[in-house]
Order: sequence, then structure tokens, then C-alpha cells
Amino acid sequence: MAETGEQSASSPEDEAPEAATTYIIPKKEISMVPDMGKWKRSQAYADYMGFILTLNEGVKGKKLTSDYDVSETVEKLLDLLGTLDQWINETPPVDQPSRFGNKAYRTWFSKLEQEAEALVSAVLPAEKAAAAPEIAVYLKESVGNPTRIDYGTGHEAAFAAFLCCLCKVGALRISDQLAIVFKVFNRYLQVMRKLQRTYRMEPAGSQGVWGLDDFQFLPFIWGSSQFIDHPTLEPRHFIDERVVNEHHQDYIFLDSIRFINEMKTGPFAEHSNQLWNISAVPSWSKVNQGLIRMYKAECLEKFPVIQHFKFGSLLSIQPANP
Repeated sequence: MAETGEQSASSPEDEAPEAATTYIIPKKEISMVPDMGKWKRSQAYADYMGFILTLNEGVKGKKLTSDYDVSETVEKLLDLLGTLDQWINETPPVDQPSRFGNKAYRTWFSKLEQEAEALVSAVLPAEKAAAAPEIAVYLKESVGNPTRIDYGTGHEAAFAAFLCCLCKVGALRISDQLAIVFKVFNRYLQVMRKLQRTYRMEPAGSQGVWGLDDFQFLPFIWGSSQFIDHPTLEPRHFIDERVVNEHHQDYIFLDSIRFINEMKTGPFAEHSNQLWNISAVPSWSKVNQGLIRMYKAECLEKFPVIQHFKFGSLLSIQPANP
């Protein structure tokens, strides 16, 4: 691979080196429940879980406000997310009888559909431009569904897949780990919350009070890892609103709790029962391990979520290398 990079650098007009990597437009491969075995054995599953766990390890014990490198690619991704945010400002909700699922979301989404490839091209190094159509599919899948005007953990997984693909083509590097979670993913969460609030999006496939959260899962995994070995803050503290307000700038987990508190009324134990139960777990490392198990079981091993996942050359349905 390195050789083809050198070749293309020395002869930009020569198209042959790029042919070494054939990018393909990702498509759905899991159409029936029995296909789930194919997904769990796939290279995509191994790469995706590896990516989630590498970042989980990378943020362990670190605050959002800690020092870390911010690369040019990270800056470009923040610009991309800033563009999506700006489009929300330019696309106000419309008057309609239904309180939920504001149809202006579809107008916002159609902008992304038209611009996604150009947005991704602006993030990629020039020699990887051919990957833009493949990677752009994951960006489009990561912001909710325009037919149902809903958003859930499958959309969140598409954004993690989008970031994973950027790592696989070398646009993001191992040194970007902290910035991927603390800058890029955190900014993505802010934009998604704004979408959810502005267009009153429905939770996709919500399990009501029995799900962890209506919309997200990964902030709780990576957020609990941030707390591992914290000298004073224990899981029981996150249901204390004073602690949340004091520390949410440092911890993704607490920022997610703060958003729930803003959006929901009534006792926390009633509207967020699973999170309430987690507050009784004695240590953050146990919380973190439990959430990873729960994520696999409740998201990655659930057909209604994975039937929408798309596979291409970067996240392949082919069986994982042993």
C-alpha cells in the first residue's frame, strides 16, 4: 500500500495506483435474522468493535479538558459538523398539526444527501479522494431517518463506522484517539441533540424506560471509561444534579445525563430506569464492562438495528481474518 502511495505522488496523472484499492458503495447485507451470524463473523464487526474498544481504552481516566493533539483532519471534521449545525439554523421547523417529527427535517436531510460526498472529500487527503463516495454513505446514515424522522443507536453506530473508515484510509491516525472522542464525537452529539430538539425526532426502536437512553449509547461507554480510577466520583454520584452541573464540561457521561434531565420530567428512576440501576454498581470499571456487554447484546446483536447497517470495501461483510 505504501508503494502505491509513493507511485501516485510521483505521477499524479497515472490512475493505476488508485485501482489497487477498489472502493464500493456500501449496501445492506443483513436481510433476515439468520444473516446475523454473517455479521458477527464479519471483518466489519471485528473492525467496528476493535475501533470502539481502542477508543474506550484511549479515553480511560482522561477529562474532556485534558491536553491532546488536534490534527488537520480533526479540524476539518469539526468544520463539517459546523456546516450541518448551520443548516439547522437555516431550516427552521414548519407549522404542522403533529407535535413530533417536524417535516422540515426532510429539507435539512436533503441538503446533506446532496452535499455529503463533497463534505467528505474536503476531509480526505487528495490521494484518498476515491474513497469519498463509500465513506459518505456512513455520514448520511448517521443523522437519522428522513422517512420516519427518527434517530437511534443504529444511526450513532453509522457515525462511529464513518470515523472508523476515516481511520482505515489513514485520514485519522492513532494519535487522534482523544480528539476523535472528545472533539469530533462530542461535537456530533451536540449537533444530534440540536436535531432531536429542533425537529422533535422520535427515538428509533425505543425500548422506553427499559432502554439505556432514547437516542445514544456510545457516550455512556466512553464516558464511563473516563471515570475509571477517579479518586472521588463514583457511579452513585451521577444521579446527583449538583455533581452533573459541576462536572459535565469534563465528562461525556455527565453531559449525557444533563441532556436527559433537560428533556425529561419526573423522577430519574422512572424515566431512565436502566441508568438508575447502573448508579448502584460499585465501580466505574464494572459499569464500563457491563455497558460494553449491553451494547453488543442490545444494539449490535439486534436484527432491527443491524438490518440497516451497510457494508462496503472498508467495512466488509467477508469473514474476519482468523
